[in-house]
Amino acid sequence: MSTAVKEKKVSDMTVRELKSLIRDTLQELIDPDYGLELKPEVEESLKRSIKSKKRIPVEKVASDLGLKW
Repeated sequence: MSTAVKEKKVSDMTVRELKSLIRDTLQELIDPDYGLELKPEVEESLKRSIKSKKRIPVEKVASDLGLKW
């Protein structure tokens, strides 16, 4: 969302701007990280992980996190 939209009153917004504001607000409520970018090194690590054949059983992950499974 642009800074110009952030500074406008709702009554001064176009329908498109209002819809965009509502959409962005909902996305932020659902996902607090919405709009943030990953650091390049995190992105590369995720790509390597996806390509990797090594898998960890969900039970081990839950146990490591102290979750009951």
